[in-house]
Amino acid sequence: MGKIAGVPHLRAVRALERAGFRIMRQGKHIVMTDGTRIVTIPRHDLVDAYTMGALFAMRG
Repeated sequence: MGKIAGVPHLRAVRALERAGFRIMRQGKHIVMTDGTRIVTIPRHDLVDAYTMGALFAMRG
């Protein structure tokens, strides 16, 4: 099985902003909310695809 490419963290942030999320705070991680859900994105050059999948698979 081949390796799945990662996603730049800024691309993930822009996608979430288009989906209605806004940045609450930033540090080593970026914390975003849409008023009901909170998503934490690590600030890495490439966020592992499995990590991003886990973030978006969670539904509240």
